[in-house]
Parts: sequence; structure tokens; C-alpha cells
Amino acid sequence: MLAALLAVRVAALALNRTDLFFDEAQYWYWSTEPAFGYYSKPPLIAWIIAASTGVCGTSEFCVRLPSPLIHTATALAIFALGTRLYEARTGALAALAFALLPGVSLSAGIMSTDVPLLLCWTLALIGFAALFETRAWWPALLLGAAFGLGLNAKYAMAWFVLCAGIYLAATPSRRAVLADPRLWAGLALGALLIVPNLAWNQANSFATFAHTADNAKWQGALLNPGKAAEFFLSQFGVFGPLYFAGLLVIVWRAARQRLPEPDRLLMAFCLPLVVAITIQALVSRAHANWAAPAYVAGTVLVIATLAREASWVWLKASYGLHTLVLALLVAGTTLAGAFVPPGGVDPFARTMGWRALAETTRAELARARQAGQPYAAIITDDRALSATLLYYLRDQKTLLRAWRGGSRPMDHFELTRPYQPSNGEPVLLVSLRSDVTSKPLPSKPARREPQDAFSNAQLVSTHLLPAASQTRRVSFFRLTGYAGS
Repeated sequence: MLAALLAVRVAALALNRTDLFFDEAQYWYWSTEPAFGYYSKPPLIAWIIAASTGVCGTSEFCVRLPSPLIHTATALAIFALGTRLYEARTGALAALAFALLPGVSLSAGIMSTDVPLLLCWTLALIGFAALFETRAWWPALLLGAAFGLGLNAKYAMAWFVLCAGIYLAATPSRRAVLADPRLWAGLALGALLIVPNLAWNQANSFATFAHTADNAKWQGALLNPGKAAEFFLSQFGVFGPLYFAGLLVIVWRAARQRLPEPDRLLMAFCLPLVVAITIQALVSRAHANWAAPAYVAGTVLVIATLAREASWVWLKASYGLHTLVLALLVAGTTLAGAFVPPGGVDPFARTMGWRALAETTRAELARARQAGQPYAAIITDDRALSATLLYYLRDQKTLLRAWRGGSRPMDHFELTRPYQPSNGEPVLLVSLRSDVTSKPLPSKPARREPQDAFSNAQLVSTHLLPAASQTRRVSFFRLTGYAGS
């Protein structure tokens, strides 16, 4: 069944009409410049994409192909976890349940850092659980390798240590593992694997850590119950309404009676993460996927409970509902941009129009060349534009540079390829803003705009992007007379 799901998802990728989202385009660009770190994320996703595109090519399909493959591997790892903690039937049911989760079905069609993170989290949990069952060293090696690779996928892997600590604090009978050298050897191996990324950060003013702090937005944060409620309710969509409701019932029961030992272990690697991210949403904000690792243990826990209580109706209902969600996602991505959905709201609008933006930029470059006034460089004032144009204009020879208007870079492109006077003039500024004023974008701190650094800023044209939100416009400016900073 997992093989059949994989075949469906690979076929869906081949038929997918959505453009590469700018986060995916950014990860692709990283893959062209191998390193131990990047501005906003650790390096594992770039290495995975480089391996895929090195064999398959640079199409959207090839950039995204690792996602369904890795999710299938994660489902197989969940089978191993469920079998180890319970028995093979529970492991098989949990593996299928995970593969059909709404969040996984959505994630399997894109390439994101959560994809390798979930696999590493599952393997680390297998290693941690096995430490209590055998005196062999393989659990420590598995724990350490998975933990270290997980940190290289996403720093959220660090939550694993918190969950393990909570489990040991709540389970005195298992605390003897704290005197086990295998546990510390495994954690040391994991720490060793993240050292190259830490060295890269040190050499780049700890750019990734600064971005992570900016993303959390704790500074000056006020309590926001609405955001916390929004995040909490979104988990019914990520995990599935029946599973998340079942998880809440299990938590309610746990407050009144002692759970079986395997259930306690899984609860410790699920509930604290959901609670912590809900608190993060309360004091600032949180995206729906930030608690995704919780549903590795959460899936096995819920399925084990349903199987133990013979709640087959609920189990079958969840499988049916999530299969329907998968079918709707496949149909939606296959038909994206081909028609306007009922109500006029296109759920894929954010992933459409990026190729058209690049082709419009290509046409503007060609027009200037035909007029005998070619541009020496392209400047972008937004990360989304930088990533999109670098991917869709990868065959274009005109230099593309990011505008750094502040004291420190705000994205990877400002860090590694900022505009320099030596890049030449005239410059084509591509912007999603239609004005030429120096007012900062609402989402960014006060920064000097590129128009302010040139004596001449001429608006060349403005275009409404097709198959995208009606508020998204791309504007082209011709800049000359660089006056310096």
C-alpha cells in the first residue's frame, strides 16, 4: 500500500501544474552552492536536492522528487517503531496512517525542511526506545546519526532532547539510562555532526541563529490568544480531525489514569511539542507545521489506542477521509491554474504566477537588448523574487543581485550576492511594489531602498501576474547613476 501511495504521488508530481514556490526555489539555489550552512536553514535540504537534480535534472519534478520518497521511508520507519513498541499489526496500521496524514499528503508535493526532519526524528526515536531493550551499541549509533542529521535538516530537531528529558523526569524506572554511556555517546555523535554548521555560522556572523530569532519574533511580543487558538485549531488539519481529537481524548485519560509504558514514551515525544508551539503562538506566532514532529509519536500512539480498543470504525473513517484529502490535493495540483474554483478563491494562488513573473522579466531584458540599451544587472528587493528569478532564469546570463539596504543581510541572497557598483549600469530593478518611494515594507525594518541609491529611477512597466492573486503586481524600474551608500 505504501508503494501504491508512492506511485500515486510521483505521478501527481509529474502532472503538477504549480510553479516552484519561492522557498523551494531558494533551496534549489542553495543546492548549486554546496556548503555547511545557509542563511535561514541548515544544509541537509540543499544536499538532498543536489543529489536529486544531479541525477534527474533541474525541473520542478526533480527538485520535489525526494519528498515522496523520504516520506515513504519515514512511514517504513514508523512501521519499525510501532512494531518495536507494540506489534507488527500496530506498526503497519500506523505506517499507513502516517502516509495518509493530510499534512504529509500536502508535504509530499513540495520540498521542505520538514521532509528530512520527520525521517530523522523517527529514526532517533527508534534508537532512543531501543536503548531500554538491548545492551547493543546500534541504538546509540542510530540515535546519534539521526539526531545529528536532523539538526542539519532543521534546528527544531533540538526539541527531541526536551522531549527525552520530560520522559525521563516523568518515568523514574527509566532514569538509569542517564548512567548509560551509550546515551551520551549517541548525543555526542549528534553534536559532532552539527559542528560544521556551527563553524559556518561563526564565519557568517551566526546568520542562521539570527534568522531563527527573527522568525520567533519574541522581542516586544504581546499575548495573542487568537494566534494560539488559530495554531491549535490548525492541528486538526495537519494531523487530521479524527486523529487530533483522539489524541486529545488520550491526553484527557492520561490525566486520570496511568498509561501503558509505550504510550507514556510516545506521549512524551508528542504532547510537549504541541504545548510548546501553542505557547509560542500565544506570545508571538507559529505556523501550522511547526509541531509536525509531534505527529510521528502521535500517529503511533493514536493508532495503538484505536487498535487496542478495536475502534475499527474510527480507523476506517480516518483512512477514508484522508484518502479523499489526498485525491483532492492531486486533482487540485493537476488542474491548478486551469480553472477558477467555486467561490473564486484559488488555494494554489501563492504557488502560481512565478514562472510568468520570470518570463515577463526575460521579455523586459530582451526588449532592452533589442533597443540597444541592455541591462548590466538585475536587482531584486525581495527574497521571493531573488529565488524565483534565479531558478526560472537559470539559463540567463545577465547578473542577478540582491539589494542590501540595511546594516545586515536579511536573506541568503543579500548575504552572498549583494549588488556592488562594479556590477555595472543600467540596472533593472524587479519589484513587487508599484511605488518608487523610500517607505519601508511593513514586514521589514527601515532600510534604504535601491531607488534612493541611484540618481535616476524610471518606472518602465507594471504587470499583473496571471493565475495569481489579483493584488500581486510586478514592476520594472530602470536605475542609473549609482550614488553609493
